[in-house]
Amino acid sequence: MLRLYDYPASQNGWKARALLGLLQRPYETMWVPIFGQRDPAFLELNPMGAIPVLQLEDGRALPESHAILFHLAEGTPYLPADPFERAQALRWLFFEADYIQSSIATLRHWRLTGRAEANAALMPPRQATAKRALACLETHLKERRFLVAERLTVADIGVYAYAHLAEDAGFPLAPYPAFRRWIAQVREAAAPLPPVHPYAAEALA
Repeated sequence: MLRLYDYPASQNGWKARALLGLLQRPYETMWVPIFGQRDPAFLELNPMGAIPVLQLEDGRALPESHAILFHLAEGTPYLPADPFERAQALRWLFFEADYIQSSIATLRHWRLTGRAEANAALMPPRQATAKRALACLETHLKERRFLVAERLTVADIGVYAYAHLAEDAGFPLAPYPAFRRWIAQVREAAAPLPPVHPYAAEALA
C-alpha cells in the first residue's frame, strides 16, 4: 500500500491527500512532527526533512508535493496527455512554487503561528508578490473555468491548496471575482476535498 508521510496543517500535504481521494487510491498516513527533531528514518526518505513524501509499494520514496501529483496523476484525466497542455500544467505548478509558496503560503504561516511581528521587515516584498500572483490568476481565469484544458487537473489542485486561503494571509478576495468563481468550481469538481487543519500548539511562536 502507498504510504504518505504528512503533517496535518501542511497544504503541501493536502495536495497529495486531495488527489489520492479523487483517485480513490488507498494509502496509509504517517504523521511527521515537522517543528521538532526529525526521525533519522524519515530523513533517509527525504534528507531535506520536508513533507509530504510518498512511499511507493516497492519502498521507493518520492518527496515534493508537485512531483507526487505528477506521479499519481499519470494516465488519468488529471494530467493532460497533450504535450502543450501538460507543459501548461507544469507552468502553473512552477508558478505556485515560485510565487504562491513564497508569498501567500509564507505570510499565512507567519500570521497563523504568531510570527508576523518578528518577520515584519520581510513582509512587504512578499505582500507585493502575492498581489501580483492573485492579479495574474484573476486575468488568466476571466474567460476560463480551470487553469488548463478546461477541466480539473493537477494544476488546479496544486494552485488551489494555498491560493484559496489568501484571506488567511491578509488578502481579501472581493477584488478577484474570476478567482473566487474558480475556487467554487474547484471545490465542486474535486469534492469532497480534504479539510484544512489548523496549526498545532507546537507550531505557535
